[in-house]
Amino acid sequence: MTNNTPIATFDCYRTLIDFDLNRLALPIVKDRLDEVGVDHDVFLDNLRVIRFHAVAQAPYRRYQDLVRSTLENTMLLHGAAYEDAFGDQLVEEAKDFPVFPEVPEALNKMKEKGVQLAIISNSDRDFITHHVDTIGVEFDYVLTAEDAGWFKPRPGAFEHLFKTIDRDPNLITHVAQGWEYDIMPAKKYGVRRIWVNRYGLPGSDFYQPYHEISNLTPLPDFWESN
Repeated sequence: MTNNTPIATFDCYRTLIDFDLNRLALPIVKDRLDEVGVDHDVFLDNLRVIRFHAVAQAPYRRYQDLVRSTLENTMLLHGAAYEDAFGDQLVEEAKDFPVFPEVPEALNKMKEKGVQLAIISNSDRDFITHHVDTIGVEFDYVLTAEDAGWFKPRPGAFEHLFKTIDRDPNLITHVAQGWEYDIMPAKKYGVRRIWVNRYGLPGSDFYQPYHEISNLTPLPDFWESN
């Protein structure tokens, strides 16, 4: 039977959860960076780029291992001494990132309008549970890179999502903060895209059409009430 229920698919980190690994990483490794005179901003930008390169590679490996290894590799790039305890601390503290304050109310309003909710995240099954619990709203689907065997922005991640929810593209709205991880690659699937541009970043005419909002407060208005 065809499912005609509209569904919103969400990136989790930095869309629903205020997830910022760089914010956590700097205090953990700051003393080691200062020992060798590494500029903090340069280090954090390198960490962001190396993390993207890691998720773009195949085959899949656990996200928590990736978080540890990218921190180690970025410190290696700058000649700063790494300890396993640094990566372990980063992963452990990342479990406690908060939900953005407007998110639970916006999601509940969408559920009241008959919209199903799904998460597609570059995460592990046992890691994402901490953040879903923090959000405090029941999702119809929670899909991870571990489920798909691929990280976004690789096509395999999105193909697993669309296969799992089995919905006409006209019924799917993908909502995400991540420009390069979500908004750009999702264009080819013909779904409505809503960019949660929390940080005032530049968009691109090439990737239109997409809607742009600064947080989730106006999101329920994109659907009519039942």
